[in-house]
Amino acid sequence: MIFPEHCKYVGHASTKPCGDKVYFLSRYLLRDTDCGPELLEVTLDPAGKGMMREIVSSRVLAPPEQVFYYPDRVQIHDRARLVRLAGESGYRCTVFTSLEENRTFVLDPDLSGFLTVHVYDVTPPRPTLSASLRDLEADGLFGELNVQFVHHIRDISTVTAEVYPCRAAGYTRTLDADPMHGGEHVAGCLTGSQFYTESYGKDFTLENICPLGQVQEEPFIARCCRAEREGIGTWNGMSGVVVHWGASPAMVARSVNELVARWRAR
Repeated sequence: MIFPEHCKYVGHASTKPCGDKVYFLSRYLLRDTDCGPELLEVTLDPAGKGMMREIVSSRVLAPPEQVFYYPDRVQIHDRARLVRLAGESGYRCTVFTSLEENRTFVLDPDLSGFLTVHVYDVTPPRPTLSASLRDLEADGLFGELNVQFVHHIRDISTVTAEVYPCRAAGYTRTLDADPMHGGEHVAGCLTGSQFYTESYGKDFTLENICPLGQVQEEPFIARCCRAEREGIGTWNGMSGVVVHWGASPAMVARSVNELVARWRAR
């Protein structure tokens, strides 16, 4: 796969106002032909000076029949999404136009070189960690990391229980708003168990819904309400990072960056 690290390395040409010269940062050239655009790799004169440099050699990477222009503007820093879209196009080379009308391309798309980070969260209410990661990824924040996320979101409304954690999720009987009488089947976690025990005793059955209980793949990022579990560590024998239930998007982003850096340094 060829996917330029930055759009500044990709030029576009339909005429030759400067002859056989191109912008000095260009490494690839999308050139218009009578049959459609073709993709070239260009080598510039290493002794050249100035903004426009002579091409000393070039080769066709994809002829017009193998090039597809994606019709919509995209966030070009969301690299994993662009590779997926290129793979779905049916062409060897897919050209993308950014929101600012810069261009880049993906040639022979392949996600196998991207690190897969497994996300563990629960719903309802909103799976905040998973949603934050999707928003940050869509804004291109993780583009330089070459990662993709696989989301494992447990729907706790399907858990057979009499009592659920809180009214925020829309349940009618919850630990935060209703008195307990003993013998309840509670959907909760360590925090819920601790609260029940301290307030009502030990006569209850707990269905553990903590996202950390789902962890089966690594590297992972998971959400948990226990502050002492935050940070890089190991859970169920798997390496990953835990963020607090109320972690900000900035904290989530920092956690992903730290996780990926440590994982690749192993």
